Amino acid sequence: MRDLSIIIVSWNVADLLAACLDSILRSEATFADDDGRLSIEIIVVDSASSDHSVAMLRERYPQVRLSAQTENVGFTRGNNLGLAMAQGRYVFLLNPDTEIIGDALQRMIAFMDAHTDVGILGPQTHNSDGSVQSSRRRFPTLATGFFESTWLQPFAPKSLLDHFYARDIADDATADVDWVQGSALLARREVYEQIGGLDTGYVMFSEELDWCKRARLAGWRVVYLGSAHVTHHGGKSTEQVVARKHIHFQESKLRYYRKYHGAFVAHILRAFLLLNYGWQIVLEAVKAILGHKVALRRERIDAYWRVLRSGLRVH
Repeated sequence: MRDLSIIIVSWNVADLLAACLDSILRSEATFADDDGRLSIEIIVVDSASSDHSVAMLRERYPQVRLSAQTENVGFTRGNNLGLAMAQGRYVFLLNPDTEIIGDALQRMIAFMDAHTDVGILGPQTHNSDGSVQSSRRRFPTLATGFFESTWLQPFAPKSLLDHFYARDIADDATADVDWVQGSALLARREVYEQIGGLDTGYVMFSEELDWCKRARLAGWRVVYLGSAHVTHHGGKSTEQVVARKHIHFQESKLRYYRKYHGAFVAHILRAFLLLNYGWQIVLEAVKAILGHKVALRRERIDAYWRVLRSGLRVH
């Protein structure tokens, strides 16, 4: 059995994927230089990319186990395909727009080996400019659903968002949290075997929240490890489909609330979110009429209108 299986689901981000793989290979070389005991496998699930990703992988990275899909399977299904292939004691879900910094992998595995009750671990994550990206969370409350990522967020009680974003935890701390960001998430194989893979009802967004919730309910600890560092350039695949990004984000939020707060709450939240997008269309239209960044306003109106037309399913 391998020590670590790194699973990357990629779609049309060949250059970023190459940088990610290079950072892993540098880290793997460090493993070998230290003691040679840890073995890593890299699994890339390509979600029918139309760029040169597959050709690049076959030519430049023959050591990568490639699963080239003939359709866009989405982030969640793609990770489950990778999990089914994985042979490692640990599985590391990693976005293609990330880069491993220094000895992050070594630190994460050493921590997990030393703390057998920890089921999921997340590193400190940085933006492209080196600033810290919020990657540790507490479970959302009902109020969080109405404030976070809606037009009401600027008016949210500071304590509400401070609690959700775990702002009381220092960036370089090691601390128990409720969930960690899925861009770089290390899990013990036993967790996967016990609770299963990601819920494919989430196409993208909130799938890691749900997975961590299920792990916590099964008795595992979830920990943020501030001494391990990863760069996450952020959202490069989802930037290609703005309207779908909004739809997937909100439908995933609704799925989480239906599962853990009930159908009634989810439908109330759905109505609020649809009103939110309707209001945003009105605001963008007024700004366009006033001549303020008209092209941008039209783009946003189109995206928000597509969200309204989708109806935001509760499933």
